[in-house]
Amino acid sequence: MTVNDAERTHPDDQPADGEPDSRARRVAAARGAARTLHRSPLHVPLAERFSALAAAAPQVVGADDATDIYGDGVVAVLEEEVARLLGKEAAAFFPTGTMAQQVALRCWAGRTGNATVALHPKAHPEVHEAGALSTVSGLRTVHPTDEPRLPTADEVRELPEPFGTLMLELPLRDAGFVLPTWEEFEAVVEAARERDAVVHVDGARLWECTPHFGRSLPEIAGLADTVYVSFYKSLEGLSGAALAGPRTLVEEARVWRHRYGGKLFQQFPAAVSALLGLKHVLPRLPAYVAHARVVAEALREGFTAAGVPWSRVHPERPHTHQFQVWLPYAPDILDEASLGQAEETGTLLFGRWFADGPPGLSVTEVTVTEEGLGWTAGDVREAVAEFVRRLPR
Repeated sequence: MTVNDAERTHPDDQPADGEPDSRARRVAAARGAARTLHRSPLHVPLAERFSALAAAAPQVVGADDATDIYGDGVVAVLEEEVARLLGKEAAAFFPTGTMAQQVALRCWAGRTGNATVALHPKAHPEVHEAGALSTVSGLRTVHPTDEPRLPTADEVRELPEPFGTLMLELPLRDAGFVLPTWEEFEAVVEAARERDAVVHVDGARLWECTPHFGRSLPEIAGLADTVYVSFYKSLEGLSGAALAGPRTLVEEARVWRHRYGGKLFQQFPAAVSALLGLKHVLPRLPAYVAHARVVAEALREGFTAAGVPWSRVHPERPHTHQFQVWLPYAPDILDEASLGQAEETGTLLFGRWFADGPPGLSVTEVTVTEEGLGWTAGDVREAVAEFVRRLPR
């Protein structure tokens, strides 16, 4: 993908070059929509977000608890909870996932004696971190495959040079939030072990992988030596991430976190919001995944019924509660149709569209969360018909 991670994470909220009012229009349309498949926290006004966090905080922290200082207090509570949920010995809070992942990979490079990381070319460090693995951490990357999926066991075995760490992004977001089968996941981990490599999982969105794998979080995380998880991508937290794994490696990671400038004086707002996400959003994710599959099927049916010359929902059966939609129109045409539908009917079906792949094709990411659970398949098909009515014929 050619756009930056902030744009892909929250496509409704990034101003396009030369369009100073485009963000304001998108946010206004999202706030004003009576019906949407997902309501981003970024669309909530600042004061309302502050008030909601303060009102909910007593659900996860004591009213008289002290604020954290350099990672104690509520931050330590969050770390313990993440380690428990993932079945790991320890976890460390990081202000960003980018930092957590770089630290994990450089720690493993030191322990394995090999600074080469095998990963997918669409993985987050290759696409969204401005070459940080090599520029900042002195690491080198190789690619077992460039197919739009995770590598297979044979591709890992046949990689013609040694590597110290195999990094797997679960799900692989820029390929369409795709996951391997459980058997494929087990096999690729075993192939890495045969190569004397450790396995690190980019689990920014690991929380919603349990329905696809049919396994618990500890079982999934248990196949990897270390796992990074995000608190804002799926759990609706303010920010932050955690690195979980062996206690000795996590302690080493804390040292590198300080060196990278990630030992912040106070982080309690992010930690509280993360605990609230674990308490309230995490249990809802399987329902979101199940309904995303209903929505995806209805979208396909809707585009077919509306006579769109070509469309694709990818994956056909979503692996998580997020997936891609592809249409043969320019992004500005699709953006205008999306915004016009929201402004005129109060229904926001799609977020921002991007040019990608062959000329003339555009892609958007669909996320189904609490708001989307109220949509029936018929509601989705009707919304598609209204959306297509705004496209050129």
